[in-house]
Amino acid sequence: MLTRILKLTIVLVFAVSGMLLMEYLVPYLSEMLPNEMFKNGPFGFALATVASDVLGFSLFGGIGYACSNFIIGHTMRFTEVIAVVLAKVPTSNILVVAMGAIIGLIVANLIGSPFSHLPFIGMYIPLILSLILAIVGAKVALIKHADITSFFNRIWSFRSFKEASKETETDNVCSNHKILDTSVIIDGRIADILKTGFLEGKLIIPGFVLEELQKIADSSDTLKRKRGRRGLDVVKAMQDGLSQQVEIINKDYDDITEVDAKLVRLAKEIDGLVITNDFNLNKVAEIQGVGVLNINDLANAVKPVVLPGEDMLLFLAKEGKESGQAVAYLDDGTMIVVEGGKKYIGESVSVVVTSVLQTSAGRMIFARMK
Repeated sequence: MLTRILKLTIVLVFAVSGMLLMEYLVPYLSEMLPNEMFKNGPFGFALATVASDVLGFSLFGGIGYACSNFIIGHTMRFTEVIAVVLAKVPTSNILVVAMGAIIGLIVANLIGSPFSHLPFIGMYIPLILSLILAIVGAKVALIKHADITSFFNRIWSFRSFKEASKETETDNVCSNHKILDTSVIIDGRIADILKTGFLEGKLIIPGFVLEELQKIADSSDTLKRKRGRRGLDVVKAMQDGLSQQVEIINKDYDDITEVDAKLVRLAKEIDGLVITNDFNLNKVAEIQGVGVLNINDLANAVKPVVLPGEDMLLFLAKEGKESGQAVAYLDDGTMIVVEGGKKYIGESVSVVVTSVLQTSAGRMIFARMK
């Protein structure tokens, strides 16, 4: 296919060149041809002009066709030799030399343009300057090869860093899709956290979570009914106050019955995180490689730090499970089990912290009477 295209190109170049050459020679043949041939015909063209064009096109086109195989063969061999030579040269050298030559040609064009209007030598000065400055530019670029490649490497590294940063930002935006489960909506603290601005990205409430909330709100059990209605109120409050950040999607999975399993699959599909208070869902999601944000973990993280050996003043509220124990509570609801505090129930006493147990389910502090 390439050979045919090259052959056609060569024939056309020869044919057009022959046609132009014959048009140039027609005036010189006027003395040898009858005057009638130079008069305009019915279409406004002289017979001599038409005949010369046809003759030049046909004759030189035939010559081009006859020579095409020879020209193509030698051209292919020449290009193969050039390719073999260039293949041994490092790519960076080729690019640097080409860049230097191009810069030299640009400079030569700028310098040579004013001289092009001079008589006799004007047309040759730009050509000579182009040749000289192209060679000079290529040589200088080759000499400064290390500096040039180092410069472009720094630019490339900077651009790569920026692109990587953009990709990271894009990935972060994608991972910022956070899916709310039923427990965290009923809990209600998520709405307050949203108002503080600590959570970024879209908060997604799946349709099947809303359905579960509706079922809980319609329950015959009074406590469940209150919890369900509270959850629906929290959703409404988030929609009203943060409509741009909260999105409800009506996606469901008919092949799955468990809401927790649906949440995990949805999180995998959109590469999102699950926000929950459910300890079991937390573990299942982590096992399946889904990121989890646990509100209880957040609450524990922002609670005041209590260290073993620290003294505390507590009000003992009730009896503990074990013999001699009493139970007290901090302002944030953290339970403190006091050994030997049973006989002081109903009083404020000083205790010493012995240990702290902290899990996703909450925090418990153990202490003894001082």
